[in-house]
Amino acid sequence: MRGRQVDGSGPVAEAGRAQQTGVRGRQAPPPSHPFVGRAREIKELREDIVRAGLDTLSGRKRPRSRVLLIAGQPGSGRTALAEELARQLAGDYPDGVLRARLTGADGEPVPTERTARALLAALGAPVPAGAEEDVLAAALRRALDGRRALIVLDDAAGAEQVDPLLPDESDCLVVAVSRGPLTGVPDVRPCTLGGLDTHAAVKLLERYGGHRITCDPVAAAAVAEECGSQPAALILVGGWLAARPKMSVLEVVKRLREQGAENAGRPLARAFWLAYESLPAAAARTLHLLALAPAGLVDAHTASALAGCSLSTAESLLEDFTVRGMLRPETPGGAPDGGLPPQYRVPGCLTPLLRALLEAQERETEVELARARMLERTVRQLHSCRAATERDDPSVRRRIDQLPRPLRFPSPAAAGQWLDARLPALLAAARMAVEDGRLDTLARRLVSALTRALTAHLGAEAAAPELYGLHQLVLDVARRCEMPLEKAAALLNLGDLDTRAGRTAEALGRYRDALQSAREAGDPYAISRALESVAAAHQELGDWQRAADWFRRGLELRLTRGELAEQARLYGRLGTVHTQAGQWNDALRDWRAAAAVCRRLRDLPGHARALSEAALVLEYAGRAREALRISREAAECARQSGDTRLEAVTRLRLADALERRGDAVAAEQHRQAAGELLAVEEPAPEVLGTARSAASG
Repeated sequence: MRGRQVDGSGPVAEAGRAQQTGVRGRQAPPPSHPFVGRAREIKELREDIVRAGLDTLSGRKRPRSRVLLIAGQPGSGRTALAEELARQLAGDYPDGVLRARLTGADGEPVPTERTARALLAALGAPVPAGAEEDVLAAALRRALDGRRALIVLDDAAGAEQVDPLLPDESDCLVVAVSRGPLTGVPDVRPCTLGGLDTHAAVKLLERYGGHRITCDPVAAAAVAEECGSQPAALILVGGWLAARPKMSVLEVVKRLREQGAENAGRPLARAFWLAYESLPAAAARTLHLLALAPAGLVDAHTASALAGCSLSTAESLLEDFTVRGMLRPETPGGAPDGGLPPQYRVPGCLTPLLRALLEAQERETEVELARARMLERTVRQLHSCRAATERDDPSVRRRIDQLPRPLRFPSPAAAGQWLDARLPALLAAARMAVEDGRLDTLARRLVSALTRALTAHLGAEAAAPELYGLHQLVLDVARRCEMPLEKAAALLNLGDLDTRAGRTAEALGRYRDALQSAREAGDPYAISRALESVAAAHQELGDWQRAADWFRRGLELRLTRGELAEQARLYGRLGTVHTQAGQWNDALRDWRAAAAVCRRLRDLPGHARALSEAALVLEYAGRAREALRISREAAECARQSGDTRLEAVTRLRLADALERRGDAVAAEQHRQAAGELLAVEEPAPEVLGTARSAASG
């Protein structure tokens, strides 16, 4: 397992995935910001990994992984130190490096269940959809048992976020990053960061200012002092210097000291204002609009939509911001560039400053308009992403050709890789749109587009953990806007996911609520769907009487609407329930009714399946002679239908009936005929269940 990145918004792809997108763009990434200094801290952290803890000293085996804490204020380089340590230690942890960010771009702690779900996905472990925090945390611990992995938990708000994620595997290592101590985490090894030492601070400036720093070390030391030797502040000042090759270092000191009294004692704010005020007006506006970027992740499309500028202008601005230290390059999943457009992260230490600027300089209507543009662009990208999986359809190809070229994906693989890389931002955008409450129409469109794109690329089963959260968002909007039909649909979808996860009792409650909402909406399809879902839940719980009652209610609705195909299917569902309950007469009546409706529809395969099930019920009831006759009818009907597999199944059932009647020769003939139909000597056992499952719906 290679290194993987996890964001609080959702899982990110495994590093080095083989798929290549072919998406073209400005692929020359700006230089990443250098790591300098901290040699003493790295040495202490490495020594703490093997240093005996309280359990070892008392003679007990350490029950959990070792936890190292890097504590410091935002801008102190705490994340950079954690990443440098992880880079140096990666070779010692063959099961890979996992990363999770525990505070969102909005400054709010990320729910632990979301982080655990994302870490499980990054590990390739099963993720139960809709599971609660304790279930997911336990699943994460089980997934890490027997592994030797390094986990970086960045920007933890407190011990309550870290403790549930700690592996029980003592060979794992956790590196937590936080503002202060993690009181409550046992035997944590803290490393508290201040500013860089003067030598390292000057060296960092030298990476940007070149010979000017070398020639005037006294002035350089003064700049470091004005910046509090904070790496983030030094990088901003260094970027400002790099953009002004003729500016002296002393001038930088003067400019920093001229910053207003409101920034006294705030070196990062002073450095930021120095860099921000030097930007052209359009660039400055784009920068503070990036505070709206979901999950703090931005690409050229996001910046273009927020600022209302062209895609090429946005690309240039993002590269320039990165060179100036205002953005960080974010390679998806920690993987080398595989052809995806560059993605960037707004540094967490700058987000509060950008939000303050946004509130001060943008009218509320302008902020809402920028959000709407961004969400609309995202919806169009998701439509294109989903359409990429249906390129064989001529009408879909025409729709793709009508899209602007930057929104098209050259292949399904390219679309899937984009979806994987942007998933944290996409999920965050959906949550943000729903929570905002002023863009409900766009929020519903975005959630719908994301749901369809995930299902198209991953399949319903693999996408279930993310789909669960998306359906909950739809439910939130439907409740707020009093939309009973949308509420019913969301509840039905959530109930289906609960059922798949084995939470049938919870699903039953959702189905009942969905039925009430469907009746409020007066939608017959939703009512029928809810009735059948309630019935199926009772069937799963083994309550045959209630299951039959609810299926009968659904059947009555189909009878009043004259929907013959649905009637046949529901007669089959009733027949299955009555068979499970051992009520042979009722089951036989239902299967005969299903056969009669299929005959009216001239549905030969359905007719054959219903007859075959009726024959099986007759055998259960001890009416072997009649069962044999109906089995022959089913086999002949299946032959007439031209469905080879169905004919083989009915012949196998007929063979079983003949054998029980003592006619071994005829039974063997039918088995041989079935084998020839299936082109195998011994049909797979699951073939025998095909007719039953098909007839029962």
